[in-house]
Amino acid sequence: MTAHIDPVTPEEQASWPPFDKVVKLEKAFTDARGTIQPLVDRLMKSAVLIESKKGSLRANHYHKTDWHYCYVVSGSIEYWHRPTGSTEPPTQLLVKAGEMVFTPPMVDHGMVFPEDTTFLTLSRNSRDQDSYEADVVRIDLLAAEGLTSWKPDDK
Repeated sequence: MTAHIDPVTPEEQASWPPFDKVVKLEKAFTDARGTIQPLVDRLMKSAVLIESKKGSLRANHYHKTDWHYCYVVSGSIEYWHRPTGSTEPPTQLLVKAGEMVFTPPMVDHGMVFPEDTTFLTLSRNSRDQDSYEADVVRIDLLAAEGLTSWKPDDK
């Protein structure tokens, strides 16, 4: 099966938030029933809940067309990033519970988890395996030494 991935348009790209800082969330609506926190108000094809154990490494890749928002439900993420093709060292953001980070296409990124962490990833493209693999390019942005990691060839 060949994956269909929509190309990124200049209009879409112009609507993205900055990727080099924590995304500013809209004000939450609170009443006697509780709170509603707006996260992302745009068309997307995937929403996944990810649990990561302390001392693990995720990502270490970039996407050709996909973007994603990562909202931390509990724990924290040491989020490392740099433009794809750059030889500069990656920059780190610490994304804490209740915060969110945005990753556009063509940005190398890796995530290290200093504590057990649960986060939502809301993405432009489908997360079915064919679509995901057609769009992701794995790199060695962060060294996996001393961290729990995974690659497609791992059993």
